[in-house]
Amino acid sequence: MTRFVGIILVAFFGLLVSACAVFKSSPPPARTTTKTPATKRPLLTKPKGAYQNYVRDIVRTARAYTGTPYRSGGNDRKGIDCSGLICSVYTEVGLKVPRISWQQAEFGTEIEEVHDIRPGDWIFYVPDAGKAGYVSHVGIVTEVHGKNDILFIHASSSKGVREDNLFSKYFKNRFVKAMRPF
Repeated sequence: MTRFVGIILVAFFGLLVSACAVFKSSPPPARTTTKTPATKRPLLTKPKGAYQNYVRDIVRTARAYTGTPYRSGGNDRKGIDCSGLICSVYTEVGLKVPRISWQQAEFGTEIEEVHDIRPGDWIFYVPDAGKAGYVSHVGIVTEVHGKNDILFIHASSSKGVREDNLFSKYFKNRFVKAMRPF
């Protein structure tokens, strides 16, 4: 009986091994790749005339997104994230800007003093108050009423597109820097 079981096991494993050889999968078809020569990306567009001439349209266009729900990676009125809001608004007024917040944080001229911030500037934040970290949030300044009253519009992950005060309890300790894009 033991010998019979041994023969069956040897036959079974032999069949199993040979079956794998018979039904061996064929290699995937070769991919055809075409290498294109590296091309220089087009430069980002510059405003025709002074940037301040665009600011009213930028603010008006940004405010038209108020109430749009937040959607990570979104860039339209069905759902939008903070950097998508910047990119979409500027595209609508005819200006091309980077799409990702860390790229936006390097675009333009940094504003050294908070009191020099004006409508149309971008403001950037870190996720945790008082901690250094990567820039993860951006908004467009819409109004400046004084030293402690700077309004900006942004895409809040919990409340969608809305305006807030730079000096609100939530944002003042998360603020990193401001940039003037053009």
